[in-house]
Order: sequence, then C-alpha cells, then structure tokens
Amino acid sequence: MAEEAVLGFLEHNEQIGDSGEFALEKGISHEEIVNVIKSLNGFRFVDAQDIKKERWQLTAEGKTYAATGSPEFQLFMAIPPEGISRVELQKKLGDSVFKIGCQQAIKNKWVEMGKAQVSRKVAHVDDNVKALLIKINDGEALNQEDIDALKRRKLISPQIWKGYSVKKGPNYAPKRRKPATDLTRENLQSGEWKELQFKEYNFLAKGFPVEGGCLHPLLKVRRQMQMIFLQMGFEEMPTNNYVESSFWNFDALFQPQQHPARDSHDTFFLREPSTTKILPEDYVERVKRIHESGGHGSRGYGYDWKREEANKNLLRTHTTAVSSRMLYALAKKPFEAKRYYSIDRVFRNEAVDRTHLAEFHQIEGLICDRGLSLGDLQGVLHDFFSRLGMSKLRFKPAYNPYTEPSMEIFGYHEGLKKWVEVGNSGMFRPEMLLPMGLPEDVTVIAWGLSLERPTMILYGIDNIRDLFGHKVDLGLIKSNPICRIGL
Repeated sequence: MAEEAVLGFLEHNEQIGDSGEFALEKGISHEEIVNVIKSLNGFRFVDAQDIKKERWQLTAEGKTYAATGSPEFQLFMAIPPEGISRVELQKKLGDSVFKIGCQQAIKNKWVEMGKAQVSRKVAHVDDNVKALLIKINDGEALNQEDIDALKRRKLISPQIWKGYSVKKGPNYAPKRRKPATDLTRENLQSGEWKELQFKEYNFLAKGFPVEGGCLHPLLKVRRQMQMIFLQMGFEEMPTNNYVESSFWNFDALFQPQQHPARDSHDTFFLREPSTTKILPEDYVERVKRIHESGGHGSRGYGYDWKREEANKNLLRTHTTAVSSRMLYALAKKPFEAKRYYSIDRVFRNEAVDRTHLAEFHQIEGLICDRGLSLGDLQGVLHDFFSRLGMSKLRFKPAYNPYTEPSMEIFGYHEGLKKWVEVGNSGMFRPEMLLPMGLPEDVTVIAWGLSLERPTMILYGIDNIRDLFGHKVDLGLIKSNPICRIGL
C-alpha cells in the first residue's frame, strides 16, 4: 500500500516534498513510508534526499506539569485568600513542588513569603507554562524566548526528526515489477521470457566460503622452521616420547640432582609408572662417577649420586633429553659428524599467564663434529636466524648446567623496532659428552628457542592462551593466511 501510494503520487507529481507530511496525508505510518522509500531508492526507482528537522519534546517533568499544572500555579492555587502557614503549604504540596513553586512564584511576583505566613500578592494568574507545554506536545511552533525559558527549566529536550524528499529516479515506473532471477523451462515454452525483466548479475559478489581443513598458526610456523633446518642439512630426531626418565632428562646432561629444576614445583613427575627399569648400566656408572668425583679434567659436583632419583619418570622438560639419547647412540658407532634438529612439545610446572603455559613447543638444533668452536656456533646462529629474517644478532653470556660457554641470543626485530630475546645456546660440556664415549676432540654446539614466541610476533598475538589451548578462537585458525617468516 505504501509503495503504491509513493509511485502513484509521483506519476502525476514532480516530487514528494516531505515524507512526514505525505504519510500524514495518506494515513500511513511514517516508518512504513520511509522503509518503502529506502527500498525504491536502492533500485533507483526514486531519488531520495535526507530531511532533518529539530523538534521539541516534553521531558518526564514537562509531561507531569502539562497534566497537573506548573509548580508555581499549583502553589498559588493552594494559597487561600487569607493566606497559609509555610509548614502547612509545604505539607499540602510536597517538598519538590513547594521548593520549585516558591522560586518561580516569587520570581513572577505572585506571592508574598513571610517568615511564617505565605499570602497572595495578586488576585488571579494564568498558567502560561502549562499552556506552552501543551502547545509543544501538539507540535505547535513557539517563539525562541518561550523555548529558551522551557529549556532552562529542563521541561523540553530537542528531538531530531528525519525524513525524505523524493522525486522520480532513472528506473522509475508506476509499478515495480519483481525481477526474475532464473530463466525457467516454462518461460521459454510460453514465450514469457521476452517480457521478463531479469535481475542483473553481480560479478563482484563473494561466493560461499570453501569448507576445508585449516592449519593452526603453530603448524604453519613449525613447517617453515622445519624447512629451514632441512635446507641447512639437518635431520630430525625422533621426539615421540613425552615421558622420560630423570636420567636422560637431567643426569646425562650433567645436571646435579639437587638442582632447583628437578623439584616438583618445576617438573611434572609421574605417579604410574613412577620409575624406569631400563637404563644402560655401564653408561649409568660413568655418569654417576662424573657427578660424584669428576673426571676428564673436571672435579664433578662432589655429592652422593642416587640411582632412585635418576629412575624417576617425568614429562620431559626439554627436548635436550632426546639429544642426549641421540648422542649416546652416535657414540656407540664409528664417529661421523651429524646435524640434528627437533621441534616438539615439552612440559614445565609453571603458573599460566599471558606469556607462559605449562606445555609449549621447543625448537632445538645441534651440530656434532670435530674441532668446533664458539665462532662456529655464532656463525651457524647467524645463518639460522638470517633465514628467519633477523640478520642483526647479539650474544650475552649465560649459565646452563650442561653447556659451557653458554649464550643468550638477542635479535633485532624490524617490525617491533627493538632487540628481543630469541633463544639460548652453548657448547655441550665434556662432562656430558665424554661419559657417552664420544672422542675427546669431538664437540657439540647447540641452540634452542620456543615455537610460540616467534609465532605470536608474526601473527600479532599478545596472549599465548589465544594461540594454544582450549581458549583458541577457531576463527583465528580459519582466517589467518600463511605468514612468511622474516616479514
């Protein structure tokens, strides 16, 4: 009905000047007329121009006074000709009406306020405030002085009215025909297709998203890290055992049994099975001896090494436990240089916050060869991190129980414009390598870093719990493209 009214009116007239007046004239709600105008304007049947008008509406207080009268008029009418006491008048009107009524009535010089008595100063008054409020409510125009007076008393507030002026558009027709979206067999058989108006194709419209599997950001970065290691000639270590014995995780790395990292506050120990039963006994004896009394130029730690501590099972705290197994296996064969890497999950008993989880992924690389030096380690690190997009590196001396010398690695991040810690590195100690049976001139250089930290930087994630764990948003996984390392 509203559409027919708009199109029919424009068939014989140039334009609709005001949609509000048009709706009132046709007896149709203005909201319905506006919806039709928007629809017709979208299909260019009409051209619509916005109209904005400032109107005034009564506040809640203004509506009360329009119904019951202004406070000053109520106060005047409550005063008998002989006058009334202040206390009695206040009780009669209420505190709010009495307070406002007194102020306005005195201002209008309607009443005389004595210390105890209130009396009229004039015989008759008109309630102009109520009359003005009724006019506002009826949509009548007021002069600016009256509007300002009502605004100061907060009895009215502005209301922006929006409407349209409408004229014929380039596609105007007295009646809108719904465009056909399909050409059917019946249309062809009957010849109806000749008269049909077809909906235009939108070649820029997006289709339905293709459903399919999506790689997690961690897996994308993990694959890129893996390709870097393979390009540098490394081979992957088997890291499928999350459970390790304390011997391979700590003791074989020349980490003393009283070290804080071996405490239950930092490590997850297993209840069942709580201990391991398979360890290479001859190697265990050599490790015990190097811990207790040293050897190969070392004094050891000088304590009573306990087999029961070494037998305890735990969730590995680093993938270096795998490195110790691989180096021991390498020592049992005729020596050949090797390059190993691993990227897998490790576990620490840490408080969960924005940057720490109880489980995360560790990236580790090591090179085992004759005559390697600290300079070789720095050269390999420059090669590795340059492939990650970090060509500027700094090294800071650090301490690790199983490497000496040890270095923290800092890289200058071009995106963040600052130096960030990117990993740890060092040369495995002779006390770790020689009990395995490796030749004395063989050294091992190694480094490690987490997988989560570079992934968070690359994808702009500031809370690790948004990247890994049960709080991950699946939309993040579906919407994030492959993010090139180094950019």
